[in-house]
Amino acid sequence: MIKIAPSILSADFTKLGEEIETVESADYLHFDVMDGVFVPNISIGIPVLESLRKSTGMTLDVHLMITSPARFVARFAEAGGDIIVFHVEAETTENTLSAIEHVRRLGKKAGLSIKPNTPAEALFPYIDACDMVLVMTVEPGFGGQKFITSTLPKITELRRIIDGRGLNCDIEVDGGVNLETAKLCVEAGANVLVAGNDIFTAPDRTARIAALRKVARNC
Repeated sequence: MIKIAPSILSADFTKLGEEIETVESADYLHFDVMDGVFVPNISIGIPVLESLRKSTGMTLDVHLMITSPARFVARFAEAGGDIIVFHVEAETTENTLSAIEHVRRLGKKAGLSIKPNTPAEALFPYIDACDMVLVMTVEPGFGGQKFITSTLPKITELRRIIDGRGLNCDIEVDGGVNLETAKLCVEAGANVLVAGNDIFTAPDRTARIAALRKVARNC
């Protein structure tokens, strides 16, 4: 099943509650956390997540683009995140495994992400423990970037491994997703599509979410 996850990074933060109401037909709400160190930008954190949890019943898909994320995964889970995803490049092997286990013990889903230049193989040692893997299809840190087509073979390779092992693990893509690139991602093997600008700049956001689903279903 294809899932659509609007990224609030592209929303108007002066009226965030109203903005979220316009995308409630989606499956997840994507919540980007940036620390200005792991990526060259700073975004939002735990207080905003706690507020969102009180105001929406949507599944909150939290993407941690921060250094040493194992220190914070439990706090984001306890603040209301339903899916906690962090970067394999940001942690040691030992901390990565323990953080995944911690998130799942809290009753939440855990995932790992890779940047565009990181090979899919970096996820292989952890994939059996993950509920989701996230392939960044732009360099993390800013919205509105152009989709990097060279990331598509990594999605296909991850789908091959996941299906070959019989795992229940989603493949999410994030960055430059629109009606054209969504088709490429789903054909490659992704089933969770993060879209920021494409949804939040649409005149009718519900219609755009439906259009993304239709494109995905027709692949």
